[in-house]
Amino acid sequence: MSKLPLIEAHGLNMRYPTGRLALQGASLTVHPGELAVILGANGCGKSTMLRIIAGMQKPSGGEVRVAGQDITRLNGRALSEARMNLGMVFQHAHLVKRRSVVANVATGTLGRHRTMFTALGGLPACEFPHAMACLEQVGLTPYARQRASTLSGGQAQRAAIARALAQRPRALLADEPVASLDPEAAEEVMRLLRGLASGHGMAVLCVLHQPELARRYADRLLGLRQGAMVFDAPPGHVPAAAINDLYEGFRPS
Repeated sequence: MSKLPLIEAHGLNMRYPTGRLALQGASLTVHPGELAVILGANGCGKSTMLRIIAGMQKPSGGEVRVAGQDITRLNGRALSEARMNLGMVFQHAHLVKRRSVVANVATGTLGRHRTMFTALGGLPACEFPHAMACLEQVGLTPYARQRASTLSGGQAQRAAIARALAQRPRALLADEPVASLDPEAAEEVMRLLRGLASGHGMAVLCVLHQPELARRYADRLLGLRQGAMVFDAPPGHVPAAAINDLYEGFRPS
């Protein structure tokens, strides 16, 4: 594992116009080859933190560095280019159901092809071999030419991961990627994320609501409570009581 982190978040604060404080000085790092999981109750700031790290929101304070670059100071084209280092996976796959699976994956390459053709919905033919390679990584090659609507929930989520990989990111951010899946499909997706970290050297930061999955697959567990990071340690060093405390009696402000 590299000594230099690929993702760094330092002292993140986030206060919404309503006055609600979503993050209070939260910090984390994720290194290449590492899978880190954020745990915490609904409303504790997990998804807000992930969106800030992804460059989708600006924090009220603090900074985010991706591959050493402070993305909180970037806007427009510079921010878009910096975000190419970060692939994003959400709870729902958001595939275009009428398109083939490989065409959905190829949309992950559009950040490299800003043309009138792609603006009108076209896909660059030169990227389809790369899209197929990404499908092979997630075990979906036999489904490449099928419509996305034919995939199961777990297969759709793996296709969404392949779409993120098509971007050629150095890190992957996953916001509750298994929340809508059955246990078997959830295990499959977590094994895939684990392999992308340990086998392909990616930095993977994942928000989960399943502490037992986090313990089995994560290198580090990060506990977020009321917007503050309360622990950051390998699974074997985090007692069950510390995880329970994240969820007991919590009410978002």
